[in-house]
Amino acid sequence: MADQTQHHHLFGHHNEEERKHHKHLEELDELGAAAAGAYALHEKHKAKKDLQNAHRHKLEEEIGAAAAVGAGGLAFHEHHEKYNAKKEEEKAEGKHHHLF
Repeated sequence: MADQTQHHHLFGHHNEEERKHHKHLEELDELGAAAAGAYALHEKHKAKKDLQNAHRHKLEEEIGAAAAVGAGGLAFHEHHEKYNAKKEEEKAEGKHHHLF
């Protein structure tokens, strides 16, 4: 098993798989951020319409907004992990980007 892992690493397959994995997680986190944001807007609308339970809807709106921010942060993190995996893959393949 260790030989397979080392073999994949030598040819950059591991980093390519890692990059695809981070891309997938980034997309899921973006979807989660959009869903949580939509939920927050829905609760904001309900707070205006349902005055008896407005306080509860405002709390749920804040929870949805916090979840959207958290998911957005996770998407940002995964984006950078994907970028780092790509750079490692390029480095393993001998592609270097020099500024000078």
